[in-house]
Amino acid sequence: MTSWENLFVGLDSAKYDVGFSNITVTEARKEKYDFATYRQDNISFEAKKGTGWRVRTGKDIAGRTIAVASGTNQEKILADWNTANIKAGLPEATIKYYQSQSDTYLALASGRIDAYLGPNPSAAYHVATGHQSQIVGTFSGAGAGLQGLIAATTKKDSGVVKAVAVALNSAIADGSYAKVLQRWNLTSEAVTKSQVNPPGLPKTN
Repeated sequence: MTSWENLFVGLDSAKYDVGFSNITVTEARKEKYDFATYRQDNISFEAKKGTGWRVRTGKDIAGRTIAVASGTNQEKILADWNTANIKAGLPEATIKYYQSQSDTYLALASGRIDAYLGPNPSAAYHVATGHQSQIVGTFSGAGAGLQGLIAATTKKDSGVVKAVAVALNSAIADGSYAKVLQRWNLTSEAVTKSQVNPPGLPKTN
């Protein structure tokens, strides 16, 4: 286990051979890393249990306080929605950052934030095990009209990524992959094949 930032530092320095941490394939990242896909990229808003608030479009975050991890695709989506809402004359959302996920969930439980926007698998697991929160909105992690892919990540040209894809495809073929996703209620995010370096999310200015 390591932090998001240190994961990439570890890959760059060859401390780690492979990274698994909800990493989305993007064209910018493909310049430094190789990828073997294993799941669709979905994100979720997790809120305190019992709330009637739902996030169906970007407008639903107006005036809310939302936590998100820095440097992620979720942060970009949230910021883009906030900018669009401000231009439309809607109340600005407050975006919060915490040092750890435990701090984030403490803020959620105490009502200091309305929701946490993060990877859907993490949210689904926390909801199922904590029994204190609920998912109030789920979206593609790539943004509107796109479907991102989550992938095992290796240093570019290290020679490891093809072996990882073979292992993933073996798990898909023998059914063990489907069983793992079903156990964690993530069947909807399944892929039929692990792809090596597929088209990623486009670069942004």
